[in-house]
Amino acid sequence: MIGICELELDNLTLRQLQQESARALATFDATSNNLSKFNKMAHHDSQKWYKAILKDYIEKYGNLPSKIGPGKEIQLLLDK
Repeated sequence: MIGICELELDNLTLRQLQQESARALATFDATSNNLSKFNKMAHHDSQKWYKAILKDYIEKYGNLPSKIGPGKEIQLLLDK
């Protein structure tokens, strides 16, 4: 599944990465420890940061936030 995850993440546009990671972040506990682990994985690279968040979400739920798990219920303002 990791290979499929990598391929799918690499095919997302920057905007899609932003939207998917926003959904994922909305489901995480917003603690310094949670956010700092992503910062360590992607120091000064926003696209790596988005992908790190999504990989964590996919490990927990099996797919992108817009497709499965609690992220599927998140509605972004621009989606309305």
